[in-house]
Amino acid sequence: MFTKLIATATISTVCLMGCCDKTSSNETPKANSPKPTATLSLWTDHAPAKDSLESFVRSVTDSSSKDFIPVENRIAVFDWDGTLFLETAPTYFDWQLFEYRVLDDSTYKPTKEQLEAARNGRENKVWPGLSASRERMVAEAYKGFTLAEFEAYVRSFMDKPQPGFTNLKRGEAHYKPMIEVIKFLSTNDFTVFVSSGTDRLTMRPVVVDGLGLPPKQIIGSDGVIVASAQNGADGLDYTLQDSDELVLAGQNIVKNLQMNKVSRIALEIGIQPVLAFGNSGTDASLLNYAIYKNKYRAMAFMLLCDDTEREYGNLKKAEKMRQASEKYGWIQVSMKNDWKTIYGENVQKSAE
Repeated sequence: MFTKLIATATISTVCLMGCCDKTSSNETPKANSPKPTATLSLWTDHAPAKDSLESFVRSVTDSSSKDFIPVENRIAVFDWDGTLFLETAPTYFDWQLFEYRVLDDSTYKPTKEQLEAARNGRENKVWPGLSASRERMVAEAYKGFTLAEFEAYVRSFMDKPQPGFTNLKRGEAHYKPMIEVIKFLSTNDFTVFVSSGTDRLTMRPVVVDGLGLPPKQIIGSDGVIVASAQNGADGLDYTLQDSDELVLAGQNIVKNLQMNKVSRIALEIGIQPVLAFGNSGTDASLLNYAIYKNKYRAMAFMLLCDDTEREYGNLKKAEKMRQASEKYGWIQVSMKNDWKTIYGENVQKSAE
């Protein structure tokens, strides 16, 4: 079990204070008011997913439509790795950061367990599956960092070249067609959240810089944060002092995947999303949460990693997610067929 701290929460359909900055719940939209425009120019013409999304947004933002959704309920939630950001060259951003910490950072003295796992990943392309021990091992690698030090460490890593591609830095690897989707939704008064299995503090600077979203709209896996002078005292027994810094305790709290994504949305957003985007089976609960028992028209999209020319696709996984999409009613997005580019025309996949 990754955590015992996430409990079932009652879903509120009332906007929480501070979650919607653009329009109050008492505001009545003006009929036939002009809608903000944004284009999905990096999508192929009449790609089914593109047409479906554009049609959905036109309908739910039209105050005269039966599908109209008030601004405060226009919530869209995206997975990150593999949905918005590079996942497979060769693996997740957070694990690549861990390998760098263990194998390349001379200031860090890894444990035997960490060293073996990092070498196995880099040299043999074999990475540990999801487990409590994996999360513990990664969290321990950054124990003692202040929050500012850790952000600076991530930003330094973001600036390094991304293996597997030319003309791409690690922090620049967002899918450009999906950046367009974020902008398209934002200009149509959707509030966009990212919900990832990656550690929240690890992905925060990447998402803030790459997608322009504020930290409060970024949800991820979490670790324990303590005061620098807390010295093992329980948080209920310690009072923060002026001389304290907030530091990473090297302990994992929750892995934000599958049903945990739904629980965190219920706790942190408090509103059922009307749009959800994912790319794997660990996003299934998130996608179903958007479309099940929703009082508003809602849609869920599943990205298929089916591009092996411009990306490091996985056709077996893509087929599995295609079948899941047909089972649950998710709209399929083909990276191969629906996108004109992935990272930009100047970025090329390295010769294998």
